[in-house]
Amino acid sequence: MQTEPLTDKSPEKIRRMFDSIAPRYDFLNHFFSLGIDRRWRRIAVRRLLNKTIPEGSVLDVCCGTGDLTLEFLKQTKNREFYGIDFSQEMIGIGLRKIETYRNNGIPVRFMVGDALNLPFEPDSFAIVAAAFGLRNVGNTGQGLNEMFRVCKPDGIIAVLEFSMPELPILSTAYRFYFRSVLPRIGQFLARNQDNAYRYLPESVLTFDKPEELARRLQLLGVTDIQILPLTFGIVTLIWGRKNGNNSCRFPQGGFINGGASKTVSICS
Repeated sequence: MQTEPLTDKSPEKIRRMFDSIAPRYDFLNHFFSLGIDRRWRRIAVRRLLNKTIPEGSVLDVCCGTGDLTLEFLKQTKNREFYGIDFSQEMIGIGLRKIETYRNNGIPVRFMVGDALNLPFEPDSFAIVAAAFGLRNVGNTGQGLNEMFRVCKPDGIIAVLEFSMPELPILSTAYRFYFRSVLPRIGQFLARNQDNAYRYLPESVLTFDKPEELARRLQLLGVTDIQILPLTFGIVTLIWGRKNGNNSCRFPQGGFINGGASKTVSICS
């Protein structure tokens, strides 16, 4: 019998898989990252807000249970906040998490929707960001194109995603953990028919490298692109500005060479 590939990203599978693991999703995220995932989001939001940004709303694409939106809410409350995700179960959990903010009159809204066909008008949001979700959409280029479309001119587009460490010994250990340890523990703690915790590591290992994502953004017309590797490159933040005045160029030798956290601007 033919088996479907581990990185099958058909809409039906992605929705079913994340619906099935939603109840344990937050716990396992914090468990497998030793809680560092909270720090990654905190740093990302701080960096994005530390820019000159036009007035307007924040959109969290592939928002899952809403942790990135929650981090934005902790650091700024002077905007409207939107989160969109393919999974009804993930959105349901997210709605419960933001209930206190909504009861206090802060405009925040979560909805079920498709990252490849965002239900918003062009130039709608000051910040459009995706954290640990873009790799799950069926077409990365189309997903980025939609993020670009709904972002305001001079607004910020950002992707926070897992990446491969540059240090060989760390990269080898990372691959072993992802392919041999995480799937077994994940499947044991969150049993599901889609082998979600085999799919998730493979989706990371086969996803675009940070410089490839940056090049996609550049081709769309994003400028002032920067790359920030975190925790020795296990996670990387890539962000830039829509329709900026600078012209981007790719330096000879690539974007980043080390595993230490540093910001690398690729625009001048």
